[in-house]
Amino acid sequence: MVRQFLCLCVVLCQTAGAVESLAPQTQWIPDNAVLCVELSNPKALIDMLTSDTAFGALQKVPLYQTRNTNPKFKEFLTGVKFLEAALETSWKTAIRKLTGGGITLAVCPDDLVILMVDAEDADLLTRLHNIVLTMVRTEADNQGHSDRVASAEYLGVTGWSFDGKEAHAIIGHRLIFANKPEALKTVLELRARADKVGLASQVRYRAAREATAPDAAGQVYADLATLKQIPDLAAALEQGRANPLAGLLFAGIIESIRDATWMSVGLHVQHDTLAFRAHLDSANLDPKGPAGFALPGKPNEGALPNLSVPGGIASLSFYRDLFRFYGAKDDLFPERTSGLIFFENMMGIFFSGRDLTDEVLAETLPEIRFVVAQQQYDPALGTPQVQIPAFGLILRLRDEQTFDIVAEEAWQKAVGLVNFTRGQQGMPGLIIDRPVHNDTKFTMAYFSTATVDKDTNLPTRFNIRPAIALPHNYLILSSTDGLARDLIDAVTREAQQAVQPANQDHTLAELNGQALTAILRANVRAMVTQNMVEKGNTEEEAKNSIDLLITLAQFVDSVKLSIGTHQSLTRAELALKFNLD
Repeated sequence: MVRQFLCLCVVLCQTAGAVESLAPQTQWIPDNAVLCVELSNPKALIDMLTSDTAFGALQKVPLYQTRNTNPKFKEFLTGVKFLEAALETSWKTAIRKLTGGGITLAVCPDDLVILMVDAEDADLLTRLHNIVLTMVRTEADNQGHSDRVASAEYLGVTGWSFDGKEAHAIIGHRLIFANKPEALKTVLELRARADKVGLASQVRYRAAREATAPDAAGQVYADLATLKQIPDLAAALEQGRANPLAGLLFAGIIESIRDATWMSVGLHVQHDTLAFRAHLDSANLDPKGPAGFALPGKPNEGALPNLSVPGGIASLSFYRDLFRFYGAKDDLFPERTSGLIFFENMMGIFFSGRDLTDEVLAETLPEIRFVVAQQQYDPALGTPQVQIPAFGLILRLRDEQTFDIVAEEAWQKAVGLVNFTRGQQGMPGLIIDRPVHNDTKFTMAYFSTATVDKDTNLPTRFNIRPAIALPHNYLILSSTDGLARDLIDAVTREAQQAVQPANQDHTLAELNGQALTAILRANVRAMVTQNMVEKGNTEEEAKNSIDLLITLAQFVDSVKLSIGTHQSLTRAELALKFNLD
């Protein structure tokens, strides 16, 4: 483990020659690079990840607390301490000085990968290089592979290789690492040219760079025109043409990627939050395609704010015109799948033969929201062994007075069909009730616990208590009556306020990391069992895997996503806030 760690270090520290003024890293990257990741200010990210707060949070993780019993981890720590003593500095300081000038990683055609790292302290690089190179050569000699470490000169620069496959060199304070010798040669040839034909001069890269805010700590550039030629990615982008549900949910997103030639993602570090802001050159989408039903037509239109409920895990908000989308289904999806045919047949039954386009979906406004939340179980009834979060769909209606009875009838028919099917299989059915909450009478259904032993965990079916509510001009379809009550409160508050939609954003999403952690912890036993059955792991292996998942979730405070259009570009922003308390 120490050898592997030290070999990694040597890649960051070949002998630093005389310091010279170097061109921007992207000028030495080939202009046909399909992906380029730049960290112009790596210190901002390093400071965030190595802060005392972050380290304090790491110390609370069960996997870290067992580090002293892990031989590989102990060996790694030994290597770190050895280097700290030899370099007379802490590992945090060393990382900052070795990478503080900027990092660039590029992927080019023919599986070529190039990494450039600019160090701030050439002397530290030299000292680290001398230590590591000596150890690598000693190990190679002891194993009878003295030719493993090789060097050669090309265009006045000495290149090195430790295994005959990778190649690296140092020019001034810059490390250049490549997975193949030909990639390093390409970099050196670009450096020697005076006409600056590298990635920095490429038209699409420059446009992407201009779209990124100047205060970004880093940027990702993707040549979508080339990447979309990858079969798997091309097939994924075609899903919207064949799958109506994917075409509806991802409308505007799939089309943006499909029509774009480049994508730029800026990285912003803000205390305990990482924000990724993406731009694509594809805002002028076909109004007759699926995106035409997802893109707000006016400047003041967009998805409504996400609804907040107690115990909320996730929430989604879409701007989607269901009436226009479904009315054009024959043009959008000429191949009628069995799933689409089944859906239409069932809707015809539930809505008593009414035209699904003109008499049902025409009653909805282009605002769709979805909520997932923890359940609060009645201790008098018991708790299911597997706890499934509650989920609800919220629509806004054009005229509740004429549509509420239609929606109620359709919902009750659906419950009746479920009861009929379960009855044929000899299983308990749902009982319908009509409670009142916050002056709103709504309809719910539940399974009786009369024949269930209260001293044992309830069967999974007791996670479901479906409900329908129509407060104000909202239609609420919920998996539980508890969430229905919370949603009635939420939309009542919203109806009393002048809620403004997100300007030109057609998709909003939020995730509460702590609520997600709580539901994962509540289902540890079931998840461990499932892991053992599906992956064949031992109980200890399965438990470690689930513990790691929960650990990652508990480090997340919240995740927020927004997608829309802005100044002739498609834009998306993802904000990841960490929980380091």
